[in-house]
Amino acid sequence: MSSSVVLVGGGLANCLIALRLKAARPDIRLTLLEGAGRLGGNHTWSFHGTDVNAATLAWLQPLASHGWRHYDVRFPSRERRLDGDYYSLTSERLHDMVSAALQAGVRLNSTVTDVAADRVTLAGGEVLTADLVIDGRGLQGSSQPGMTLRFQKFFGQHLRFAAPHELTGPLLMDATVSQAEGYRFVYVLPFTTTEVLIEDTYYSDSAAFDDAELRQNIARYAAERGWLVQELVREETGVLPIVLDGNPDAFWPAADTVPRSGLRAGLFHHTTGYSVPEAAALAHELASQNCLESASIAIWIRSRVQRRWREQWIFRLLNRLLFLAAAPAERYRVLEHFYRLPEPVIERFYAGRLTGRDALRILSGTPPVPVIRALPCLLPSSSHR
Repeated sequence: MSSSVVLVGGGLANCLIALRLKAARPDIRLTLLEGAGRLGGNHTWSFHGTDVNAATLAWLQPLASHGWRHYDVRFPSRERRLDGDYYSLTSERLHDMVSAALQAGVRLNSTVTDVAADRVTLAGGEVLTADLVIDGRGLQGSSQPGMTLRFQKFFGQHLRFAAPHELTGPLLMDATVSQAEGYRFVYVLPFTTTEVLIEDTYYSDSAAFDDAELRQNIARYAAERGWLVQELVREETGVLPIVLDGNPDAFWPAADTVPRSGLRAGLFHHTTGYSVPEAAALAHELASQNCLESASIAIWIRSRVQRRWREQWIFRLLNRLLFLAAAPAERYRVLEHFYRLPEPVIERFYAGRLTGRDALRILSGTPPVPVIRALPCLLPSSSHR
């Protein structure tokens, strides 16, 4: 008898799990529940080709809506072009591909009232039973038990220009803009010769932002680049968690036996907030598990979360330097300092696979923040608030 799987939440992580399970294990009875009217929300997710292994990239890359062969970064005292494949995946494409693959297995506008390891209860009383239930509904609010968080928040506009913009690849960080609130940069993805996504992005102590102000910032940025806006195609916003410190056992208590995915599991890059590599790796490896039952999968995912938490210690240290040691207007220096490193180190940084030698190289050299302020941040502490 085939296994039955219910995925709660139609965000990135569960959509990738659904696609991978459907392709690798077509005998599985698969249901994907989403509370909204479409999957994936209104987002653009990006990843480097080196963020995942070759086997994962083989099925992940075809999902991408756009791809480039290099990207640029700009800081007040450093500009650099880095080679390497970079991809973006839109929620619109994700919705279309998952809907086509699962068909009736996708249930939109489904309000979930209770999630257990073997069943999901919907508003109205319907109960769906399953061998495996995975909760991928994301983080609930800006305050999380077991995590000391700051935020990467952004407001983006997909714009069509009256003339070609002349960009040949993404501008991942343009930190030459005002640094009034903290580390701020503009992120630009050239979708076509006349269309771009421009995101005004902040590493901030607060998750709040003013849409009207950020619209003005984007308009000013486009005008300064000489880009005449012909049409606003769409807007998107987002707030990503940046982890300073915490305890994964408090974030996901052992008493909670429901398997988790994505942000709800804590599977994201602790400095960039990027979630595609972790989500894709989880989906790829989950499809090869022999026993697709909640009891064993919860243990397997929890072990993965704890291992990735230990491996990301250097990222949490960098975050403490960024938010606790550097004055808000000087935070950009931490990233400007980082981009002096060789490309292979930067690739491993984004992939979340830094070696001990990489960590030493990141921390060496002229300190980007005063040593007297940096020293208290070197060790984790529950006093970081």
